Order: sequence, then structure tokens, then C-alpha cells
Amino acid sequence: MSDDQSPIDKISGKAKQAAGKVSGDRDLEAEGKVQETEGKLRDAAENAKSTLGAVADRVKGSVNEKKND
Repeated sequence: MSDDQSPIDKISGKAKQAAGKVSGDRDLEAEGKVQETEGKLRDAAENAKSTLGAVADRVKGSVNEKKND
């Protein structure tokens, strides 16, 4: 996916967490945790989508092979 925001969210989230810790800004730190988690969830969703697509392709291939037997 060319417009994948997850790496940006993970990096920005970590930076916000660090800035929040250094400055004592708990809200900024929490915002960073949320943003990092969003990036991780996007990665997980993309991985699940890819895995399901691969499984669907294998099932289609198996069904087609049985039809040809």
C-alpha cells in the first residue's frame, strides 16, 4: 500500500511519548501511545488482509483442481 500511514504513526507516536515523558506532559505521552497503537493496528489489519487473500487464492486453486479431475 503506497499511502501506508502506519510507519509514520508508529514513529510519531514514539516521539510524542518521549517528548511527553521529558516535559512531564502526560496528555502528550498518552496521545503518543494512542498514535503508536493505531500504527500497529493498521499493520496488523494489513497483514490479516494479505493472509486472508492468500488463503482465498489457495482455496480457489484447490477447488479448480478438483473441478478439473
